[in-house]
Amino acid sequence: MRSATALNGPVPLRRDAGVIGLVGLAHLVSHFSQLLLPPLFPWLKDALHASYIELGFLMTIFFVVSCAVQTTSGFLVDRFGPRPVLFAGLALVAAAAFGFAASPNYWSMAFFTIVAGLGNGVFHPVDYTLLNRKVSAPRLGHAYSVHGLTGSLGWAAAPALVVPLAIAFHWRVALAVAGCVALVVLVVLWFQRATLDLAPTARPAAQASAGDDTFGFLRIPAVWMCFAFFFVYAVVLSVVQAFAPEAARQLHQVPVAMAAACLTVYMVCSAGGMVAGGFLATDPARCERVFGAGFAVAAAIALAVGFAPVPGVLVPVLFGAMGFAAGLAAPSRDMLVKRSTPENASGRVYGVVYSGLDIGQAAAPLVFGAMMDRHNWQGVWLGLVLMQTLLIASAFNVRRVRRTALAPAT
Repeated sequence: MRSATALNGPVPLRRDAGVIGLVGLAHLVSHFSQLLLPPLFPWLKDALHASYIELGFLMTIFFVVSCAVQTTSGFLVDRFGPRPVLFAGLALVAAAAFGFAASPNYWSMAFFTIVAGLGNGVFHPVDYTLLNRKVSAPRLGHAYSVHGLTGSLGWAAAPALVVPLAIAFHWRVALAVAGCVALVVLVVLWFQRATLDLAPTARPAAQASAGDDTFGFLRIPAVWMCFAFFFVYAVVLSVVQAFAPEAARQLHQVPVAMAAACLTVYMVCSAGGMVAGGFLATDPARCERVFGAGFAVAAAIALAVGFAPVPGVLVPVLFGAMGFAAGLAAPSRDMLVKRSTPENASGRVYGVVYSGLDIGQAAAPLVFGAMMDRHNWQGVWLGLVLMQTLLIASAFNVRRVRRTALAPAT
């Protein structure tokens, strides 16, 4: 099947919107699955007779498995097409949630965490292959915007669903309902499977022997720069999600309830920024500048929270502004990677590049968690600013490496 960009004439909005909506729905489930267990830790601690360290290790398992699968699934996407890989991922996420609900002990929960990681690892290679090959170029920036927006909604939806159900009924009921959510999405996508149809991109062995080998994309410097870029991006995201609200509370005497709302404010404003950022990403030539400007603002705000005498009541407002700036940059981030992706290797490239997200999310708590244990609240915010600054430099370095790699062919 030809990509949308290869078709003659304008592509109907309904066609692009159908692909964007279905891919976004699948992406929501991916982020939804990442936050099923953490909100239930207070219940799981007693039910499984586990410490918080042991419960946290479940998330380490999840992201390590997801990282390994994300790289491998990119090859499967290119070999078999994205649709069957996506359906397998959704089925595994649903099975894991039902397994969580039925788990009698910690080790059973750990086993189903592996199953959940297997399912979560397929989404980014599948999503970006579908978007890049089926959505027309003028709407690709908006597609990345919706993709990021649905991911943020997935993060917000998980605790909003499981915590009230755990309070009203039982944590097992909450996880069973979460499994039903993933299953419903799978059924919806199955009935709309024609919209997600896309031919494999793997080339015959004869062509591979002529020089277009399966692993040839790994020799492209921009691929590894994008990997490093997403590693740093994941560290920034992990710090904001796990440590920044508490560090800000300690620095500025923010009331507990207000501090708890900081992350929600950040994610909601980030979603709004992604919508606006979709319009800015319609011009691929300026994606590095848009990304750099967004995170420059975010870093300036983080510096103010960490070191300026900010009134506690303004801290959630600053979180919202920081979230909007980061969200504004997100669609340009995805366009940046798209421009560094060689033809016929989309799944493989996104599998490798986005594994940097999982590695970053697994590594960040080790460093910043130690700062929190030492009550180094300003150190947490300084570290966040440094990572945001490094992220800006990484974005422009991706452009430099890409142009260097492509120069001989132009």
